[in-house]
Amino acid sequence: MHRFNQLSLRLMVLLMSLTLPASALAEAKLDEKINTTLKPLLDAVTSFVFTSFNIGGVGIPFVLAWLILAAIIFTLYFRFINLRAMGLGFKLIRGDFDDPDSVGEVSHFQALATALSGTVGLGNIAGVAIAVSLGGPGATFWMILAGLLGMSSKFIECTLGVKYRQENADGSVSGGPMYYLSKGLAERSDKLKGLGKVLAVMFAIFCIGGSFGGGNMFQANQSFLQLVTVTGGENSWFADKGWLFGLVVAAIVGMVIIGGIRSIAKVTSKLVPFMAVIYVLTGLIIILMNYSAVPAALVSIVSGAFSPEGIAGGFVGVLIQGIQRAAFSNEAGIGSAAIAHSAVKTNEPVTEGLVALYEPFIDTVVICTVTALVIIVTGSYGTGDVSGVALTSMAFESAISWFPIVLTVAVILFAFSTMISWSYYGLKAWGYLFGESKAASNTYKLMFLVFVVIGSSMQLGAVINFSDAMIFAMAFPNIIGLYFLLPVVKKELNAYWKKYKSGELVRQN
Repeated sequence: MHRFNQLSLRLMVLLMSLTLPASALAEAKLDEKINTTLKPLLDAVTSFVFTSFNIGGVGIPFVLAWLILAAIIFTLYFRFINLRAMGLGFKLIRGDFDDPDSVGEVSHFQALATALSGTVGLGNIAGVAIAVSLGGPGATFWMILAGLLGMSSKFIECTLGVKYRQENADGSVSGGPMYYLSKGLAERSDKLKGLGKVLAVMFAIFCIGGSFGGGNMFQANQSFLQLVTVTGGENSWFADKGWLFGLVVAAIVGMVIIGGIRSIAKVTSKLVPFMAVIYVLTGLIIILMNYSAVPAALVSIVSGAFSPEGIAGGFVGVLIQGIQRAAFSNEAGIGSAAIAHSAVKTNEPVTEGLVALYEPFIDTVVICTVTALVIIVTGSYGTGDVSGVALTSMAFESAISWFPIVLTVAVILFAFSTMISWSYYGLKAWGYLFGESKAASNTYKLMFLVFVVIGSSMQLGAVINFSDAMIFAMAFPNIIGLYFLLPVVKKELNAYWKKYKSGELVRQN
């Protein structure tokens, strides 16, 4: 607690420095100062990451083509592992073959819950709403397809995360793309050693940026917006107090992240199932209340995916919206989840890859689809300038007036769980670059908490663009490494699958 008080004091000092007025901003409010100062920088980063090429007059970000092409190749290379191994993956999550003496810090279920808490967040609520409002119902089809294909990407990166993790002297472990890029490529060939180190450093830098952006600022921004919406909108007492909301959230997040992965896993293993059930059940209730509109909604999802009308960019525009939102939501191919999965207790790396198959499925195929259907069956999309979490909130409210309160609880829980998981991702990337000393760890945690406040105080557009840019940038070094390491994963899979089919695996219950 003493350590937390020190962090809180430093946080307050930094936040006070943000209030020092420049001449042009002397009369501006704190929230406006933060947004005006940082927006130009965030816009520049976004423009660089999302370099596009044109097809039929529509700009397609190269990084999206990079992600979806890799997911297709991985799915074919492993003969649809995303579908044929889900049964085994479920048994592993259940703990059927756990070995209590294995190296690691958390169980398969806890690792999955921690990684899910980093992906099941406001991308499922606000991101889906953005995709549907910009791309129409058809974007949902491409979102689901991207989620199914992304399961294969997640399988590979999480297997590698465990295989090349680093066991620390204190019994903790550090893993993720930083380690499998540097160690894995060096193991493959001396000629790849230098490339592996460069890719690892690039990934670590982007991961830190992603932890501040999509894993932090976006979550704080959208949860604050939902709080304002249910407390009176522009007339809400909270309307211009994003910084205050950020301070409260930063204090709560700080108390959890100081305890490290075991503390985070204890929280997420209880919080993720609870919040997912609340949100999905609430969504299903609304869908059932509008059951007569469901057939038409399903038809519009499929027909809109291939023959959209009135949507900017036509077919390509709809496809881009669906894939972009799915990628941001489930992070398959990004590499982030491999950091959480690396802490699992197992001596068989491929087991965690099989467990990780469920991440994109739960995140995108289930939760994102529920959100999209709620928005479509209630007829809420296409209603003016409403987008993001406000659109989802309007869809919930159209069914039952007090449902936005339930949504607000879900939004804040989603945001909180995502922030604590991404703090761990960023911390491990930070530790890879600067060492895992207490001083380095506390420096990162302090910075992370400051960005909670900044995210609460910024306008949606700048936050979303920066969030996308940093997280998608991680895909470039990560996927290059995955291509080189595919044979390593195939060898691990074949060996474990043989044990499974021969009955060599010992059931624990």
